[in-house]
Amino acid sequence: QVQLVESGGGSVQPGGSLRLSCAASGFNLDSYAIGWFRQVPGKEREAVSCISSSDGRTFYADSVKGRFTISRDSATSAASLQMGSLKPEDSTIYYCAVDYPTLYCSGFVRKPPGSAMNYWGQGTQVTVSS
Repeated sequence: QVQLVESGGGSVQPGGSLRLSCAASGFNLDSYAIGWFRQVPGKEREAVSCISSSDGRTFYADSVKGRFTISRDSATSAASLQMGSLKPEDSTIYYCAVDYPTLYCSGFVRKPPGSAMNYWGQGTQVTVSS
């Protein structure tokens, strides 16, 4: 059974940092592109970041570029999203997702955001507030 599980969410003050992790069971996360998405209630889902499997190429939404960093941990077959300089508008639930069996982030960039992803985690809440 394929399953993705996010962790690392929480509450932080503006300007602070959080590190989200995405672990997989049922398949090797190293073999596929991994995307992070977020969705504020009442708004369209936003594609936040993606890292490909084949060449490690990364993508970032303009809203997080320079503040967030996506990476892989091959030792644990997990993916992380390091979030820095957090803003209140970053507050929402974050999801990791995979466009199985794609190696590249082609599904990540497809519109509407997330429509090509076929495996999702349950989400982890990030709250940025003073």
